[in-house]
Amino acid sequence: MPFEKGKTPKGAKPFVKGQTGNPKGRPKLPDLSEAIAKVLAADKDGVTALDAILMALRAKAAKGDTRAAEILMDRGYGKAKQNMDITSDGKSIVMPSWIEGDKKK
Repeated sequence: MPFEKGKTPKGAKPFVKGQTGNPKGRPKLPDLSEAIAKVLAADKDGVTALDAILMALRAKAAKGDTRAAEILMDRGYGKAKQNMDITSDGKSIVMPSWIEGDKKK
């Protein structure tokens, strides 16, 4: 039996006006940063997981792995700033008057 527009199907329970269909809301997700911190702080043979990861990255970087070196440098000192030239080959960009508005006031 197909649904007919404007008619409630037999057996359907429409929502009461002003009442939500999901009173408890969306379930909360666990705090991911706490879980990661817990895993990285785990100790095995006197070395934390974080230290083991950093030592492995350092060893790879020392052997010439540029990606490992990049990861270490980005995490330690922050990513390098990237300058962008937005002047169209060194020429100034002229803004249309409708964007700048009336400056003669």
